[in-house]
Amino acid sequence: MIHYQVRCSQAHEFDGWFKDSAGFERQAARGLISCPVCGDTKIARALMAPALGRKGAAPAEAPEATPAVPAAPIPPMPAAPPSGPTAVAGQMPDHVRAMLQRLRGEVERNCDYVGPGFAEEARRIHNGEAPARGIYGETTPEQAESLAEDGIGFSRIPWVPRADG
Repeated sequence: MIHYQVRCSQAHEFDGWFKDSAGFERQAARGLISCPVCGDTKIARALMAPALGRKGAAPAEAPEATPAVPAAPIPPMPAAPPSGPTAVAGQMPDHVRAMLQRLRGEVERNCDYVGPGFAEEARRIHNGEAPARGIYGETTPEQAESLAEDGIGFSRIPWVPRADG
């Protein structure tokens, strides 16, 4: 693993861990790295101080890999933040909305919409009765609980309005 300090075109800096330098370059070129502040995908490495070892010091150990977290249901979130004078405390930050809009676009481009039949289709895919593919749609809390109990991996994401409309 390699650690980089990275910067977006808006000059926001943040940390990133990558398999290697080529991994960073591939992800940055494909726009897969986004700024956590503004959602910008024009990312470059920032200047960093080199990590120099002291003479006679034991080599630093690489950080342990974070274990993958199994997909689990996430409570639904309103499609848009409330408006009006009382909305200030509960308003979604712009950078979070921008990231969720990008996520929605990726889901819509790369997955099949199955509507209210999501739970049924997810179960069919899990059982090998339908081709494996990414799907999205709606499900009731009871259906989501049943899928989770049966070990069928899925995630719920906040579905925000599209960035273009």
